[in-house]
Amino acid sequence: MVRQPLTAEQIAAGRRLGVALRAARAGRSIVDVALAAGISPETLRKIEAGRMPAPAFGTVVCLSQALDVPLADLADAWLADMPARQAS
Repeated sequence: MVRQPLTAEQIAAGRRLGVALRAARAGRSIVDVALAAGISPETLRKIEAGRMPAPAFGTVVCLSQALDVPLADLADAWLADMPARQAS
């Protein structure tokens, strides 16, 4: 299966998610949060920097739990400024 390239909107959404995660992490070290979420610190660095704009759903769920941030808040950050989709 060939993966479609990410759109500019999806890349921007990934950057917003990274900003939200970095803000939620606040004073906690990147290593502590990554280990609590079960991911590598390098993966968290990439997500926070927007270099991994579409992390796996499970990764976002685990980060939500590790940071004690409602998953809906992270979804809202990702969806902000996305064009509205019409129901089909």
